[in-house]
Amino acid sequence: MAGLYGLFLAVDYRWNWSGVWRYRVEFLYGWLTTLMVSVAAMGVSIVLGFLLMLGRRAGSEPLRMLCGAVVAVIRGSPLLVQLLIGYYIVAEALRVGSPVLVGVFLLGVFHAAYLAEVFRGAVESISASQLEAARAVGFDRMQTYRFVVVPQALRRALPGSTGQLVSLLKDSSLLSVIGIEELVQKVRIMNAASYAPLEGYIPLALAYLAVTLPLAWLARRLEGRFAYET
Repeated sequence: MAGLYGLFLAVDYRWNWSGVWRYRVEFLYGWLTTLMVSVAAMGVSIVLGFLLMLGRRAGSEPLRMLCGAVVAVIRGSPLLVQLLIGYYIVAEALRVGSPVLVGVFLLGVFHAAYLAEVFRGAVESISASQLEAARAVGFDRMQTYRFVVVPQALRRALPGSTGQLVSLLKDSSLLSVIGIEELVQKVRIMNAASYAPLEGYIPLALAYLAVTLPLAWLARRLEGRFAYET
């Protein structure tokens, strides 16, 4: 950050922090909105990602093909396009007027497609010998998942899942295109009102780092704990 500040000094950029201070309450509101929307979307993405993973491994071929097609379409198209079509076309047709509700759902669905592949890779990394051993001791399908597959898959999926959830948090900045006044939108409003093109982005980056760095630290702690237990 000091190096970045030094680069601005080198090009004789004149900082003006009065606008940032004047809009501090709006910044806090935007940051809390970003956190609220991101946490809700994380819950949606984890649940839907797990269901999509189960669908991709189901015995029914039509269900496997349907879930595979959903994952391919969502992963193959930009989130911005999905937000615009989802809110202005689909939600409008279904008479869903809440941009927050639509934004949480669309953001959750987008990252659920990626988490489904992370979960699937973790589950399929469990060796066949362990599944055979579970069947040999009389475990049914549910018990095999509960006592054998999930504990090991959870540890293996943790790094990829954490990275995806951090990406989700940063992608929440795109929700401003459907009218949600999250942190990025508040910064744009402040920049336009105070004629300060860059000052708002410094606290914006710090606000995101205040969340993503503790999240990464927590993930490392969980990885260590699950590695010990398994």
